[in-house]
Amino acid sequence: MSVHRRIGILGGTFDPIHLGHVAVAEAARTYLNLDDVWVVPTRVPPHRASGPAASAYHRFAMAALACADHPGLDTCDVELARPGPSYTADTLRHLHAAGHPAWQLFFVTGADAFAEIATWRDYPAVVNLANFVVVSRPGLAASALPDRLPALAARMCPADRGSTTAVDINETGIYLVDTPTPDVSSTDVRARIRAGRPIAGLVPPAVSDYIQRHGLYLVPGDAGRTTVNGG
Repeated sequence: MSVHRRIGILGGTFDPIHLGHVAVAEAARTYLNLDDVWVVPTRVPPHRASGPAASAYHRFAMAALACADHPGLDTCDVELARPGPSYTADTLRHLHAAGHPAWQLFFVTGADAFAEIATWRDYPAVVNLANFVVVSRPGLAASALPDRLPALAARMCPADRGSTTAVDINETGIYLVDTPTPDVSSTDVRARIRAGRPIAGLVPPAVSDYIQRHGLYLVPGDAGRTTVNGG
């Protein structure tokens, strides 16, 4: 007998994971009443010219630390276990094969990333492989997406409506979560570390401690210069 669970999937490079990522995961979990949100670090990001600055091991460890204080959030290594670029469509099909039907899966993403969905591998088929939960990010509200993506507008609905409506097992939906999330990016976090500037308030404290302990994101010769926990 199938267990009817609602599983969120938050993919990303997480180089490093930051409070914006955590806020997006928590917003999706709360608005869609998800049983779990799996944070899935990417092995090889397909849309980046260069690879991640931190190893897969470090990025997974930081994601696990970020999830530790949030019941309902957990890490998943499904993409790290596969070679080559990590494509959302491939990951979702892998989860289908593992026994998770499309209607039970809720792929979580920021509005800025979803606005570029036409560039994703296997578009438009990818939007049929799971429900999508699109959360507002600074500079782009989720509620603006129907105008940005008219071809998908008919499948979009506000998450406050989606969270109280049974999911149709024959069709996946796109749920819009219009809520503020922190204005922080991994690129900015890495730049601040290289400049010796603090990152307190941008990443979870345990992640900040981990970065400092392992000397991540420093250029050669900068060991010991970072003030990631400073003010």
